[in-house]
Amino acid sequence: MGLAIRGLCPLLSVFDMPSSIHFYRDVLGFVEVRKSGEGDDVGWAWLRHGEAEVMLNTAYDVGERPPMPDAGRVSAHADTILYMGCPDLDGAYAHLLAHGVKAEPPEVAPYGMRQLYSKDPDGYGVCFQWPVDQDQGSTGHE
Repeated sequence: MGLAIRGLCPLLSVFDMPSSIHFYRDVLGFVEVRKSGEGDDVGWAWLRHGEAEVMLNTAYDVGERPPMPDAGRVSAHADTILYMGCPDLDGAYAHLLAHGVKAEPPEVAPYGMRQLYSKDPDGYGVCFQWPVDQDQGSTGHE
């Protein structure tokens, strides 16, 4: 018998926890499930939006964070992209722009996914996507 896996929740190392929580919670609409600490003293947070989950963890312990992110560390974040199902990509694009988030207009990839790319405050890629052959009301999991 195989493993009974019931989800996936990546852990991202972040430079500035308040900025990251703001992006995922206030811009993308995730809700806080749990977190350690309050205000600027949060070192770890677990967030959820429907079936999508992400955990954020500070890259530096309290009192050890440098004044600016390490460029080498941030450049490696470009290798990580969170792909999220989103049937209304035009609405998502307008929403991101209205919240001051830079984003590329949605385009269709050669493999049939319409995709909208952006980045979170730490340079991790965020891609909202939906199959071009799915109608707006489908979950894509049938």
